[in-house]
Amino acid sequence: MLDKSGAGEQAVIEYDDAEFHIIKPGAYVVCAVTGARIPLKALKYWNVDKQEPYADAAAAMKGFGYGKD
Repeated sequence: MLDKSGAGEQAVIEYDDAEFHIIKPGAYVVCAVTGARIPLKALKYWNVDKQEPYADAAAAMKGFGYGKD
């Protein structure tokens, strides 16, 4: 039986202001700053304008241009 849940694969997400929409099912997305895998259940930070996910608050600050290089 073919597993169509996307378990173990990278998801494709559309980020909105207060929520995100799963375009292609998967288990994780990749942080735009750190390259870390972020399980969808743990995804809390993203940039709507850049359509980028972030692993944590520090990565989000860098992604938004407020962190140190």
